[in-house]
Amino acid sequence: MTNLSKYIDATFLKTTANSDLSAKEVEKEVLSLIEESILEKYKLVMIPLEYVSTARKQISASVSKVLVGTVIDFPDGDGGMEKKRVEATKAIEDGADELDFVIDYKAFLRGETKKVKEEVVDLSEMVLEQGKTIKWIIETAALNVQQIVQLTALIKNCIVSNFEEDVYQRVFVKSSTGFYKTADGVPNGATIASVVLMLENATPLQVKASGGIKNYEDALKMIALGVKRIGTSSQKAILNQKIAENDY
Repeated sequence: MTNLSKYIDATFLKTTANSDLSAKEVEKEVLSLIEESILEKYKLVMIPLEYVSTARKQISASVSKVLVGTVIDFPDGDGGMEKKRVEATKAIEDGADELDFVIDYKAFLRGETKKVKEEVVDLSEMVLEQGKTIKWIIETAALNVQQIVQLTALIKNCIVSNFEEDVYQRVFVKSSTGFYKTADGVPNGATIASVVLMLENATPLQVKASGGIKNYEDALKMIALGVKRIGTSSQKAILNQKIAENDY
């Protein structure tokens, strides 16, 4: 049986800005997830930037191997290079192991590929030099088939052309934020079709499927395809082979 825990990035990324939760409610959820991640031995706990330091302290105190992850320029990705640098610097200083950047996919869609390439190379260098892992969120729901292929390949080519092979395993292409608003009930997260395209065009980089994975069977399908991480807020339901009813 597949040990799903080692693939799970247990996720809670709601904030007072992107939900109707109060600051106290957000904090309660984050602290609960950190404790759960330690207990269940998930691969990583993925939380908002302001809680990275707290997570690092709790995990270290528990002598746990759970990694700490956070998101950068989330969820829109269009805040600019300086915003990304500032947030990434704080994340690293506070003890994050892995940083998931929302790529400026809107610039990509406008044809500003040079800008996007510079972002990928410069920020990847910043993170990799610190010995951390970087994941680039491409927001598949905002892209068509050709664009998913092109943006995934762009990230892959930037890394392969500018970095040594020994860092490839610390760079991921990630499907989704889970917060993108789609019309008519179209999935806003990882789908089999989008993940297959990412896997075909990301190698030798790794792929993280994130957004909308809410049950054991879907998680197994993603792993069978070749993804190395699953970002989900439905981790308990997945491990208990149930179907989650949450909205992310």
